[in-house]
Amino acid sequence: MQPVQARNYINGEWVSGSQEFESLNPANLKETIGTAPLSNAGDVDQAVSAAKHAYESWRDLSWVKRAEYVDAFAQLLKRDLAEISTLVTRECGKPINEGRADAVEALHMAQYVAGMGRTPNGFTVSSEIAAKDAYILRKSKGVVACITPWNFPSAIPLWVILPSVVAGNTVVFKPAEQTPITAHKLMELFHEAGFPAGVINLLHGTGEDAGDPLVKHKDVAAILFTGSRAVGKYIQQVAAGDAYKFAATEMGGKNATIVLEDADLGIAVNACVLGAFKTSGQRCVSTSRIIIDRKLEPEFTRQYLEKVKRIKIGNGLNEEIFMGPLIEEGGVEKWKHHNQKAREEGAEVLIDGQVLTEGEYACGNFVSPFVYRFDGYKKNTFCLREEAFSPHVAIIPVSGMEEAVSVYNDTDYGLAMAVITEDYRKWRWVRDHADYGLGYVNLPSIGAEVHLPFGGVKASGNGHPGAEGILDSVTHRVAFTVNHAHEIVMAQGLSTDI
Repeated sequence: MQPVQARNYINGEWVSGSQEFESLNPANLKETIGTAPLSNAGDVDQAVSAAKHAYESWRDLSWVKRAEYVDAFAQLLKRDLAEISTLVTRECGKPINEGRADAVEALHMAQYVAGMGRTPNGFTVSSEIAAKDAYILRKSKGVVACITPWNFPSAIPLWVILPSVVAGNTVVFKPAEQTPITAHKLMELFHEAGFPAGVINLLHGTGEDAGDPLVKHKDVAAILFTGSRAVGKYIQQVAAGDAYKFAATEMGGKNATIVLEDADLGIAVNACVLGAFKTSGQRCVSTSRIIIDRKLEPEFTRQYLEKVKRIKIGNGLNEEIFMGPLIEEGGVEKWKHHNQKAREEGAEVLIDGQVLTEGEYACGNFVSPFVYRFDGYKKNTFCLREEAFSPHVAIIPVSGMEEAVSVYNDTDYGLAMAVITEDYRKWRWVRDHADYGLGYVNLPSIGAEVHLPFGGVKASGNGHPGAEGILDSVTHRVAFTVNHAHEIVMAQGLSTDI
């Protein structure tokens, strides 16, 4: 395929840049997917200005009318689903079945948001005074900055962009610099769907040169961010400096699957393989800790290692591949660092992951799974507390449900948790005592659905999720009271008498 010449999209126009960067296939670094402009603060100012101007007329449309634009976009997304699936796989390295899942999730989000236009976006409440009507309404905030990661390059942008615009906001979209071509494709479809100029604007580039001036811009009312803990914390600090600016941040996790003594081993093994190694462990919800009851651990570990050793690694365009490459050399180095820390901290290495460089792996960022074990929980370890974002998994034997949850909670993060058990009383106890934003029973720790909230607690985020829950981040809830009487009567007994 010919490389794509991606451009910025500002005020309904495609805009080239004076400098560009390349997007490479992480499975074959000799393949250039395309090029995109390196945006700067001047480009940010133009995009925000366009969004601010478009906001004045866009917010005056009804929710229904705005949703019609989203529906038109959804039809185009459905038409081009196969193309987007392949593009996702080529640009971020995920196997093609995951590329399809990413594109289908994007479509589901578009369909869901299109339906929002005809669902209640406020409600009436009873006033203390019979002659008054009281309402709680959602009002849009203004210009929303949407900063998204590379690992779900079609789905996550739509989690944040589409609810923002259907609620009456306008958007400046800054995708990860690793996947600009997928973002460009989405923008082409927004353009084809007929969104008015300035409603959705696209800026390519780095976090330092484009993302930073975007989050600091005085005319940005809200920031929606998915990415690393360090950057998310920085964005929260920037937003805190402006009383009017709101930030919703999702910042990764040190997630776990808890396997209790009554677990179905078949479900447990499969859940832990899926949770740990889909997207090569490069999901914010990936299982990097398996916390398992000692009574089951020997047999579980035997079956688990046997299955992990059968994982097929390679270029994701091959339908038989289970695990693709890491996104970039920096990810490989981080994986190696976490593996070394596990060795230094006393882990028993069960599968010693390797950097793969021979044959079909020669031109990509390929590694194999690293699996290790501690004979009991070891507190204050780097490897058991910090996010690896790679195929790096610890097996931790524990004695009973209470210790399992205590170990699970012993990290700064709180994003995703799965529990494998046949006892409904046990999963209910785990549900109520673990710290997480996404919980699963007899499932892997991955598997978001667009009509459910997505977000975490503690260092995983500030409790303002994406997907279904994002409306609370991009709208104000306002109170509106109407008096139908011919005199003023106040709820607290105040009077106009002088």
